[in-house]
Amino acid sequence: MVAPTASLAPSQPTTPSPAANDALTQAKAASQSRPQGQRDTLNAQILQASLQVSLQAGNNSMALLYRTAIDGINEYLAPELGPDAIGQAMGQDNSPEGTASRIVSMSTAFFEAYAAQHKNDAPEDVIRNFVELIRGGFEQGFNEASDILNGLGVLGEGSPIAQGINQTFELVQKGYDEFLAAKLAALTPKEAPKDTPEAAI
Repeated sequence: MVAPTASLAPSQPTTPSPAANDALTQAKAASQSRPQGQRDTLNAQILQASLQVSLQAGNNSMALLYRTAIDGINEYLAPELGPDAIGQAMGQDNSPEGTASRIVSMSTAFFEAYAAQHKNDAPEDVIRNFVELIRGGFEQGFNEASDILNGLGVLGEGSPIAQGINQTFELVQKGYDEFLAAKLAALTPKEAPKDTPEAAI
């Protein structure tokens, strides 16, 4: 997967320094002239150069986490639902709760499309496989975001950014667990009330 290079601009626009622009240009040029095996490292360098300008607060780290999580889920969904299944729109609420809510709702929204392509599979298998698929994509994106933020030195002990992304991770996992439980519960027919009268004494 090619890591996203979109700018995660803070609410106050900032002008990149010439040094940051030079680093970004050099990293992009190097990325285009090297073999695929080195592209991942260079993509991280491109992101680092971009984020030196725009990563100023915890809000932007959550935006990065959201973006890489969505990219990871898109990569996992691509063989089933085509490229960029989930749009890249960035929301306003970059709190752990807001970020987790968007990740869960946007990824689980594709369940019906996924299920339609697996009509011949057992319904329980379809549900479990779908959740496993989107969970894997999220975890890949989360790990990539964590690596980038760690490389920028913003995930030290006691870091509010580290606390925020870890809370987001837990909330997304909880959301997927709840989605899975709700879908599985919907498969189980409700027991009909027993109206057999008690035996006469």
